[in-house]
Amino acid sequence: MSELFELSIPWWEIVLRGTVVYFVLLVVLRLAGKRTVGQFTPFDLLVLVLLGDALQGSMIAGDDSLQGGIILTVTLVGWNKLTGWVTSRSRWLERAVEGRPVVLARNGHIYGEALERCQLSIDDLQEAMRNADCGAISKVRLAMLEKDGKISIVTRES
Repeated sequence: MSELFELSIPWWEIVLRGTVVYFVLLVVLRLAGKRTVGQFTPFDLLVLVLLGDALQGSMIAGDDSLQGGIILTVTLVGWNKLTGWVTSRSRWLERAVEGRPVVLARNGHIYGEALERCQLSIDDLQEAMRNADCGAISKVRLAMLEKDGKISIVTRES
């Protein structure tokens, strides 16, 4: 029972490990693309769950104490809040962390190279069109892959 309340490594090491893993994972997810974050397939969800499990040992270094878990949780949530606050005040950092929207189609023309670059298929675009009650590509005024990974469709006026 005493192990529950005793840290097996110093508190600052848990904070340091959590900080390093937070920023490494932030970079990896940013490089993985918006699709990984915005449009979960079962495979994407599996990878994210396994990432969490794989990184757990790196962050806590075998410390199973209650305090270790609390310190790590506060560290990760704190970095997340701070990153959100800083990106809301720095346009450059916001673009670096969150990316920019990408035009996928305009005025009935699909930009295939943009779909490929974003690792999207025509089926992904067509699904977004169906969700927007748009039955034909000719009715699409603008299709955008948003920063959050969702595809927005603006239709032409009838």
